[in-house]
Amino acid sequence: MIYALRYFWRTARGYRLRPWRSPYLRWRMETFFGVHAEELTRGQFFRLLWRERRRMRSFLAWAHEMEQGARTGSRYRKGVGG
Repeated sequence: MIYALRYFWRTARGYRLRPWRSPYLRWRMETFFGVHAEELTRGQFFRLLWRERRRMRSFLAWAHEMEQGARTGSRYRKGVGG
């Protein structure tokens, strides 16, 4: 849960009180969920997040692993670029 809040805080910069208007979050939702997010309303935005909460939880866990790997130089970075 803490990581989800941290992720939201970083990605919704400038749109924290209205995340459904964030160009980055719209793009992320389009690529991850496969929906057209250009004209999402507040209600549609939160319904989509609720409906896809399991997939979102899986994505956040993956993003957290990638961030941890980048910080510690673990296996995710080995072999990259050389």
